[in-house]
This record gives sequence, C-alpha cells and structure tokens, in this order.
Amino acid sequence: MVAALSYASGTSSVPLLGDTVGSDLDRTVAWCADRDALVECRTGRRWTYAALAAEVDALALGLHAAGVAKGDRVGIWAPNCAEWVFTQYATAKLGAILVNINPAYRVSELEYVLRQAGVRTLISATEHKGSDYAAMIESVRPSCPALRDVLLLGGPEWAALMERGRAADPAVLAEIAPTLGADDPINIQYTSGTTGFPKGATLSHHNILNNGFFVGELLRYTEADRICVPVPFYHCFGMVMGNLAATSHGACVVIPAPSFEPGATLAAVAAERCTSLYGVPTMFIAELNDPGFAEHDLSSLRTGIMAGSPCPVAVMKEVVDRMHMPEVTICYGMTETSPVSTQTRGDDSLERRVSTVGRVHPHVEVKVVDPATGLTVPRGTPGELCTRGYSVMLGYWDEPDRTAEAIDRARWMHTGDLAVMDDDGYVAITGRIKDMVIRGGENIYPREIEEFLHTHPDIVDAQVVGVPDEKYGEELMAWIKPAEGAAEITARSLREFCEGRLAHYKVPRHVHLVDEFPMTVTGKIRKVEMRERSVRLLGLAAQEGPGE
Repeated sequence: MVAALSYASGTSSVPLLGDTVGSDLDRTVAWCADRDALVECRTGRRWTYAALAAEVDALALGLHAAGVAKGDRVGIWAPNCAEWVFTQYATAKLGAILVNINPAYRVSELEYVLRQAGVRTLISATEHKGSDYAAMIESVRPSCPALRDVLLLGGPEWAALMERGRAADPAVLAEIAPTLGADDPINIQYTSGTTGFPKGATLSHHNILNNGFFVGELLRYTEADRICVPVPFYHCFGMVMGNLAATSHGACVVIPAPSFEPGATLAAVAAERCTSLYGVPTMFIAELNDPGFAEHDLSSLRTGIMAGSPCPVAVMKEVVDRMHMPEVTICYGMTETSPVSTQTRGDDSLERRVSTVGRVHPHVEVKVVDPATGLTVPRGTPGELCTRGYSVMLGYWDEPDRTAEAIDRARWMHTGDLAVMDDDGYVAITGRIKDMVIRGGENIYPREIEEFLHTHPDIVDAQVVGVPDEKYGEELMAWIKPAEGAAEITARSLREFCEGRLAHYKVPRHVHLVDEFPMTVTGKIRKVEMRERSVRLLGLAAQEGPGE
C-alpha cells in the first residue's frame, strides 16, 4: 500500500470574496448600521457601524484632499486606538497602501521603513511608553525624501484633516471605488527582522479580506459577537484576524488598551461581555496569573484565537476551563500568508487543539516537504511546511530576490517551519528549521522539551535554545520563568525532574531563570536573541561551571 503524502487542500462550499476592503465594509454597514462596531475602553469612546463608516469616509476624503492617491504609501505608527482602525479602512477606500510600523521601532528602524517603502504620508501617535515619536520623526525627515506630510494623532493637523474630510463631497469616494481592484496591493507589513533588515510583505485586498473572513467563518462569527483584541493592530493578528474578521461579519471590535495589559484585557471582556478573546500564549499566561483574575466575570466568552507561537498543553486546558472558552481555536500562519494557513475547528477535541494547529484553511493548500529535495514527504514524516493559495503575499516590497527565496516558481510559500501532517490532515508544528538543535548527531526539537517542562509545578513558562558545546556540538539551555514563591530551580533539580521521563540527550544542561523572555511586540519569542545572550551568560559563568 502506497503511503498518503503530506498534502491537503481546503475545499469549501463558501466562495472567496471578490471585493475590496472598502466595498465589503460598505456592505456590512448597509445591513447593521446601528450595531456596535468599535469600542475603545481606555477612553470610553464607541461607534456604531454607521458612525464608524462616517469617520472612515471623513478620513479618506481628508487624505484625498491632501493629495493621497491610489498606490501612495501611508504609514501608521501608533499603538492600538480607534484612529488606527479608521486609517486601515480609509486608505483601503482610496487604494493607498497602508504601511504598518511597529510601535517598538526606534530611529534607525523607523528611517529604514519610511525610506524602503517610500512613505508619502505618516500618521503617528505623539508618544508611546516614554518614546517621543514626534521627535524621532523630525530627526529622520531630512533623510526620507518621499515623506511629505506628518499627521500627529490629536494634533491640529489631524483635526484639520478630519474637518476637511467631513466638508468634502462624498461622491468622490463613489468615483474612486470602481478604479480599485481586489488584487491591488493594499498593505505592507514588515516582518520581525530577527536577522538583517525587516522585509515588507506586500498584501492585497484579496489576501487580507478573505483571510479575515474565513477566520471569522471558522469561529462562527455573527453580528452578535464582540471580539476583544489586545494583540497589536500593526500585525496581521490584530488588523486581519481581528478587524477584518469582525467587519466582514458585522461583529464588534473591543480595544482594551493601547498595548497589552492583562488586567485591562480581563476588565474589557467582563465590561463589554465579549464573546471572543485573542492572544499569544504569553498573553493568556499573564491573564491567568493576574492577581485580579478571579474578580472578572468571563462567562460571556465562547471562543477566541491563540496563535503566534506554540501553545503549551497546560495553558490551553486552563484557558478552556478557567476562562470559559470551550471553542477557542489555534491558528497557524505568517505575515506573508495574510496570515492564517491552518486552524483548529470549534468541534475539534481538546487533544487536537493542544497537539496540532488544525487543518488547512478553506481555499488554501498545504504540504510538508523534505527541505533537502523539495519533495512532498509521506504523512507522519517531519519536513518543512509550505502553503499556497489566495493568501500568499504579492511579494516583498521592492525586493524581488528575497521574494524568490521565499516563494518558489509554483507559488508555494516556504515557511521555514518544521511540521508533521497526520493521516487526518492535522498539522503539528515541531519547531523552526533554524531552531532545531543537533546534539551529538541527535536532532532535538525544543518544542517537545518546552511542553514537558510546562508540567513542572514550579514553572510558569519555559523556552529552550541550543548553545555551542565542544563535546557535542550543541547543548540545551532552558530559560525558565518560575512560579511566584517557587523553590529555586537549578540545572541539578531540573535533571532530577526529567530523569526517566525524557531521553538523556533531551535534558537541558544549563538553566537560566528569568522574569520575562525577549520577544517581539506581537509576543513571539526572540530565540535568536536568547541564543546570543545565552552564549554571553555561559561565557561569563564558565569558571564556575555553567548552569549549576
């Protein structure tokens, strides 16, 4: 009997949407104008769909009057706020390309993105978390020749632009709409850039509208849903899986705070009776361990998404039980695929949801290939996950060579993730190709060890990396966030915990205790930085016997 190959295609009786983002929003407004569309908890501001549409159109008309046209790049540099949402839809209505700028960026990174994308107009917060955005913008303006206009949120230029838009003829947008196509580029999102300069994944209306819509379909969203979005809008998780999933179904987006705060998130869910909550595993861990957790009524929750990095089994079980999220799903994807390629379903068993990232998304193909040959491997065999379909980006902005490295001639996006597909088509991510540790000839996948360490009663979170070793080539180092009041965890005590339960070569030799892990603003663990810091730590501690 010939073994089935690790390939799956997402069949669906629901067709892809052929609309632009703006026309889809208009269609939703037409049938649920009076329903809540957007709530900003920190300020108490709220908008119905009719009110949201009025703000979006005013901003679009104001930008148009200021000279912004189809294809122009408009940057947005701000934490989560209502104006971020207005800008997302207003630029779409003009056919301008929204350039998402990471709120954590500093001067050199800001300058790089503004120059690389050729940003014409920049909409920005004045400051965030002690960073003076306005001053940083002024310092880079001389070296960004394409940058013509800077609009600071809450400033006089912003107010004047909105007033100008409110006074403009709305027929202008009706004239622009037929000139826009669903396959036009609409968004540039810069990848994390853990090595080298970040790349600008360029996405179309078709890419992100459909991905948001089908995420919402699998979550069974209706106009009755209220989605708490503590993840950043600058990333696909917030603006696609959050905003577009909501507006394509008439649901409401709830912004708990400008950036993630566990207490504010729990309060928002309770106050707004949210039915869905998003986050990366570290966010859910922070919420579950928040001192005020028991004070919040989370019984309105039904579903949500955990994504961004692998979810520990113990955390998922707590989310289902203590946070009242029986239909919580796992999504897997990357910015370059708009982002979701696989997702668990609400009726999947808990075992499926804690051990896999689900099955292929509607209208998408996935396969697992041998990284050396590119050939599809039999089911049950590890390899690199690739994805193809409507969701694959147009390319990296103005970087055809880097695009060709990621997307092959058959339009398969190579993810760089190691995966296994089972006989039922469920995909398990076993790690990054670059994260795999080779110790004395044994291939070790850190995810397996991290899952095991999560069963330790005194460990809140654990991350494992490989470090250089003269004898074995590489050894394992565990970064551990201990539980409050826990007994001290050492390399020796951890070895004792692992003895007889993990193969000897999988037992971490070194242990480093931390309060937090280095991570991107979206909550992804920066293992490249962890490895670099581990090497420095072990070098300093070498005379005393590393890890002891």
